[in-house]
This record gives sequence, structure tokens and C-alpha cells, in this order.
Amino acid sequence: MKAIRKSVYVMMALTLVISCKTIQNANNKQKGAVIGASGGAVIGGVIGNNVGKGNTVLGAIIGAAIGGVAGGYIGDRMDRQAERIEEEIPGAEVTRVGEGINVTFNEGQGVYFDTNKSNVKGTSAETLNKLAGIFKEYPKSIILIEGHTDSAGPDDYNMKLSQQRAESVSNYLVSTGLSSGRFTTKWYGENQPVADNSTSEGKAKNRRVELAIMASDELKQEAKVQAKN
Repeated sequence: MKAIRKSVYVMMALTLVISCKTIQNANNKQKGAVIGASGGAVIGGVIGNNVGKGNTVLGAIIGAAIGGVAGGYIGDRMDRQAERIEEEIPGAEVTRVGEGINVTFNEGQGVYFDTNKSNVKGTSAETLNKLAGIFKEYPKSIILIEGHTDSAGPDDYNMKLSQQRAESVSNYLVSTGLSSGRFTTKWYGENQPVADNSTSEGKAKNRRVELAIMASDELKQEAKVQAKN
């Protein structure tokens, strides 16, 4: 099975309560349990707020963590889902974060939009069809979809465009038969660049859609029940 391309664990806030060595030696599943042993959702929320100042997707994922053995149960299932996304969509940038998954699509990674456009078409539709198939395999996950733009154009225009692109992706996924209740959309215009807007390559990376895949309340409850057994 293809290895997950990239793993990021935003755990610096936990250094006040657990050692760095413990985190470094833990795998995806174990890190969820570490959070729980050190304060669970309370610490998860603190980390989420700090991370969210610069990256709201990571903040949402970590802020939603429940930790403990239940968090490890969720992490195990997210491992599998992340692997499926990488297998089916090689162009996606997949990052496992705690109890969730961050998926990034930019112009070179599977989902793109024509200049000043927000409609999904062509290869972007093919990519989202594959993604929808995986979401159907894992019905107990919920998805946050964020829209981002580069710095070209007025702020208010970019904010609206990022909204339209996030909603376009969400609407397309719902059109494949997925429940609209699983999706939340947010948009940030040019306010969260991941690359240098002074270069064409950087602008292309900033014109992106990011997804945060997290456990639904149903999966969290299931995890808590399993943790007691």
C-alpha cells in the first residue's frame, strides 16, 4: 500500500505537559491517545486556536480532537482513508494531522479553476468524482472545504471568488449523492497564502481549495464505546 506522502503533527503546545521524545516516538494512532492522556479536547482546543491563526484547516482538525484511546480509534480509520485518497488521487497533497486529514488541491494537483471562474469541469470533475467515492466508503467523516486565492485583484473580489470556489466544490460533491450535512464551507480570499505571491509559481499554489476531513459525532461516539471495551 502506498505510504502517506506527508505527515504533520502540530503538537508544540503539548510540551508543557508531555515530553518531546514521547511525541516523536508516537505514530498517528498513538498521538491521538497522547492528547487524551494530557487533557483531551481542552488541550486540543488550545492547539487548534493557536494553529488556526495561520492555518484554519489544521486548527479545525486539531481543535476537534477527542484524544485518548478513542482518538486512537479515529486515527486508525483516518490512516486508512488518507491512504485511499493517495491511491486514487495521486495529485492530491495529503497530510495526516492528529485525528483528521488535510487535503490540498491547487492548479497542479487535481482541482483547478479557469481565471476568474468557479465552475468545476474536466479533470477537476474526475478528481472530485474519485474523492466522492472515497467519502462514500467512509460515511462517518465530515468535511470542511476552504477556498483561497492569490493576491491578484481587490480583496473583496478575491474573498467572493474564494467563497464561490469552495461552494462549487461542496455542491459538486453533494451532486454525486453525498449528504449536504457532511459539508461545511469557509473562504479566506488572499488572507492565507502558502507561497510567495510575487511569483507565478507561488500564486498558482495559493489559488487552492483545502479540505479538512474529521470524525463525525457518530464516529466519535462509536470510538468512545470501543474505548470502553
